[in-house]
Amino acid sequence: MSVPVDEGCSIVLAGRKYRLEFDFGQRVFAERLGGICRSVWNTGLEQRREYRRRGAYLTYEEQCAQLAEAKKDPYCDWLADAPAQVIQQTLKDLDQACRKHGTWKVGWKSRTKWKPSFRFPTANHTPVERINRRWSRVFLPKFRWVRFRMSRPLGGVVKSATVSRDGRHWFISFLVEDGLAQVEPHSHPGAHAGVDRGVVTAVVTSDGEFFDRRHAGTGSVSSLVPPPERKQDRQADPGFLAPGEAERYLRLQRRLARSKKGSRRRRQVVAAMGDIMRRVRWRRADFNAQTAHRLTRRYGVVVLENLNIGAMTIAVRPRPDPDQVGRYLRNGAAAKSALNKAILDKGWNGLESALRSKARYTGTVVAKVPAPYTSQTCPAPACGKVDDKSRESQAAFSCTTCGHTEHADIVGAKNTLARYRAAGLVVPGRGDPSGSVKRQAPRSTARAAQAA
Repeated sequence: MSVPVDEGCSIVLAGRKYRLEFDFGQRVFAERLGGICRSVWNTGLEQRREYRRRGAYLTYEEQCAQLAEAKKDPYCDWLADAPAQVIQQTLKDLDQACRKHGTWKVGWKSRTKWKPSFRFPTANHTPVERINRRWSRVFLPKFRWVRFRMSRPLGGVVKSATVSRDGRHWFISFLVEDGLAQVEPHSHPGAHAGVDRGVVTAVVTSDGEFFDRRHAGTGSVSSLVPPPERKQDRQADPGFLAPGEAERYLRLQRRLARSKKGSRRRRQVVAAMGDIMRRVRWRRADFNAQTAHRLTRRYGVVVLENLNIGAMTIAVRPRPDPDQVGRYLRNGAAAKSALNKAILDKGWNGLESALRSKARYTGTVVAKVPAPYTSQTCPAPACGKVDDKSRESQAAFSCTTCGHTEHADIVGAKNTLARYRAAGLVVPGRGDPSGSVKRQAPRSTARAAQAA
């Protein structure tokens, strides 16, 4: 979706995230404000569910009016500590969630699991000033001026600001309108690439390039040399963990198992584990951004498999034993859990999001084609035989009909590209047909702009 500015044009809303430098008082108030927003969300959700039990509905406008009345109650005077636009935005987000998913499917915000966050939807209330080359400051209502490290230019007009905590640090995310409504055609419009996403190698292209943190050379994210085919020849895959971090994380897991729930020691262990996992998330996001940058720079069309990642990583249902009450049969949950972790660790969905984001600036078309049997189909033009026996192992493909031999991931990438070419023009991932000059924002970004 996009926010139109004139006929035939559309603007792009992008996100910019920076680390805030709160002082002690501002940090305490941010925690309090996050708790107020969590309480408003949970109270509003319970109120909506109670109305639904009676067969009635509650609107956003009615809840805002009741919120104004609640501020006058001496027992709810803590609501006045929060900026009005912040808690109103919380109710607006709740209203949108209930309209989209239904009141009974919207979840609660837990005090222990939910990360505090709140949004300032009006840009006029959050002006940004540049201090010097490295630092800037933003004015947040009831926080006053707060400094943040200007790690990258804003590159546009601020539309809204969201403050969130990740571990021990606070961050601010600006929704920015970059002012560019058109993009030049790609410099290589005839260059097409099929992409296969895997659990051993994160990304493999139809040209035979392997993108993975373990297989990449020094200072790169890819390699033309495939990884070892045999499992015993491959090194243990710690994902995006450094070897020392993997050992320390294992020690912390053991310490967590010995700690008492609710104790101070347990909180310290959980915080230390969160610090390690936060670095893993950043490395994964950096890898996806570099991979997407290289693919969108080289190719005018990038074709992905249309994968339902959410369904692929769902847990296995238990199998009750019909002969013994309270007993369960083996259901392969351990193997499925390992597969789920491998898929999530490679960041398949993050790569797709990064590709769509980069494609808006390079003119690349990101297309998606059906995924079934791409790794079991012979890519030879004269063959095209589909046989699961051709896939001899995770990496080996040898056609049982014509004898064509190639790396299985490259076969999957070539078949993905072949399906795109056979189908002709398909609906691309970024929303525009090939050759279009419109640039559109992702749906989540556009919804945030509408809420602002």
